[in-house]
Amino acid sequence: MADKPKFEALAIPPDALEKGGVEVVRACVVDGGVSVALRRSFDDPFTWGVLLIDLARQAARIYAMETDISEEEAFARIREGLEAESDPSGPDSLN
Repeated sequence: MADKPKFEALAIPPDALEKGGVEVVRACVVDGGVSVALRRSFDDPFTWGVLLIDLARQAARIYAMETDISEEEAFARIREGLEAESDPSGPDSLN
């Protein structure tokens, strides 16, 4: 019998452990694709835009720490990806 595939979860942020909180998004890479679970969480969708930019900035910092890519270059590439996926003619368009 084959072993069950391993799931590698991130640690809960220390401030959430200390103060409590609600997980709003979980994203995983599965077979090269992204699998996401989320809850609405905010009264105004605008707040999701703020959250997404915060995530992008943190991801850019990680790239700068772990690769030869600068934080600015990584953030620019992330924005390019966001813009490409936001293109109304793209396959994931809401139209």
